[in-house]
Amino acid sequence: MERRSFLSGLAAALAASFATGSARANVPTPHSWTLAPPMESREAFVAWMQKNRGEDAGYLGQRFDRFQQLISHQDVWDEADKRAFLLTPREEFVTQENLSRVYEWHHLNIGFGVTITGPHTVARMTNTLNIKRGDKVLEIGTGSGYQSAYLSNLTDRLWSIEIIPALARRTRAIYDSLIARGYNEYSAINTKNADGYYGWEEAAPFDKIIVTCGIDHIPPPLLQQMSPNRIMPVGPPGAQHVIKAVKQRAADGSFSVTRSDIYGGAIVPFVPFTGGHQT
Repeated sequence: MERRSFLSGLAAALAASFATGSARANVPTPHSWTLAPPMESREAFVAWMQKNRGEDAGYLGQRFDRFQQLISHQDVWDEADKRAFLLTPREEFVTQENLSRVYEWHHLNIGFGVTITGPHTVARMTNTLNIKRGDKVLEIGTGSGYQSAYLSNLTDRLWSIEIIPALARRTRAIYDSLIARGYNEYSAINTKNADGYYGWEEAAPFDKIIVTCGIDHIPPPLLQQMSPNRIMPVGPPGAQHVIKAVKQRAADGSFSVTRSDIYGGAIVPFVPFTGGHQT
């Protein structure tokens, strides 16, 4: 749902709308893999996060309320993924005018014709990947930066590609600002401005690949760069179902790909994958 077009004239104004982040408080307790907030109550979660992560109580309350909805709708089910959602400050990745709506169900505009994907879709796609610490993960479509930030609470080996140059620069600047404030987990995110259709060959192979824009086929370079027995959710255009693709290797060395719909046939809105492969 990271929507792509080239509206680069918005770059300066939108960069300014994110600039307030650098003035926010530093993180009291740096990230570690044993750092885990309480999940049993809203009050306990907010108090713990304020003490350990220095985040705003209002946004934390909204985050916990959305967390309860994710569980209710079965969009997050693994304990590691629950932790990852709760530790990721979505408010750092939206424009200032959308801060009041940051934990709403739906996607939100972040400029450049791009949106930050809704929390339910991000959670379900991520949990479907079943990411373990140490997995090499490639994201196609950095967009707002929220998806990779979420992933950094699951693994410390991340690569993300963004095709829009100004957006790639802006999001990298957001990561670097957050790292400077103590969100050291984001140091694991490697980014570059490139056409994601062709993947990141020099960093391959990847254990998991997540694609955040619609395409009617699995790009062959991504399939080649994906290790066997791994999962890649893809959102094709048209019917726009989110597909889990698993690459498997047979005893004779040949490969096959099996697909399933992670929403059981429900339509999820994505926009077309863009890039040089279309010319």
